[in-house]
Formats: sequence, C-alpha cells, structure tokens
Amino acid sequence: MINSLIIFFKKCWPFLITLILWRLSTPFWNPAGILALIPVFFYSFVQPINWFPLFGLLICFLIDYRCALPLFWTIMYCLFYAVNGFQNYVDIPNTEKNALYLFSIFTGFGFLILTFFVLTWSEFINNCWLFIWLNVLYTPIIGLDRWIKK
Repeated sequence: MINSLIIFFKKCWPFLITLILWRLSTPFWNPAGILALIPVFFYSFVQPINWFPLFGLLICFLIDYRCALPLFWTIMYCLFYAVNGFQNYVDIPNTEKNALYLFSIFTGFGFLILTFFVLTWSEFINNCWLFIWLNVLYTPIIGLDRWIKK
C-alpha cells in the first residue's frame, strides 16, 4: 500500500509542484505564480512527460491571466515548443546543468520583450529582478525533483 502511494506521488509530483508554485503567488517573490515556469520548462523540454505540454500550456495561460498579459507567456511557450520540435542541433534533455542556459534564454527573451511593452525604469528593474530570481531558483527546484525521484 505504501509503495503504491509513493509511486503515485512520484507520478503526480510534476503536476503538484507546478500547481503549488503557481498558487503560492506573492507580489514580490512570485508575482502571478511566475515560478511555475520552472517546472513547466523542465518537464516539457528537459525531462518530457506525457501530456505535460498541455498542462504547461494551461499554466502559462493562468500566469498570463494573473499578470493581465494577453497570452504572452502562452505564446512564448508555444514558440519555444515549436522551435524545439523543428530543430535537431541542441539535445535539450542531455544538456549540462539541466538546461539552465536554455531556460535563461527562454525567460530572458520573454522579459526583454516585456521590458519594451512599458519603457520605464521600474519595469526594467522588476524584469531584471524576476529574470535573476527565476534563474537562481531553477537549480534548487530541479534538485528537489531529483531528490523526490530517488
């Protein structure tokens, strides 16, 4: 009985951590649940899970809804997913550091575009802060996944 619960928890973990990070939104540390982009990226590209891209699309839509952005992260996710599907130069599941650099490109490009939507210093500083915060927390959250899977 316990082993079946552990197996069930391990199977549900990607979906649970994504929902937890999305729900734990605070204005400064996790605005609109933006930290949920970490497991969405990881489980869609680095360690793909069946049916997770649809769930990732839903989470990106929910982040956009909370941010009052008209489908911005959803379109970014779809574009990155399409580019990943058509390219064969970069093997994302076998990149070093769990594809931290590709995640930096994904979020950096998104925040760069968002900076040009509103050209103010406060928006620029906020986007820089979120970019740094997401990339700093990428490794511990993915490390937590490795620990859970053991």
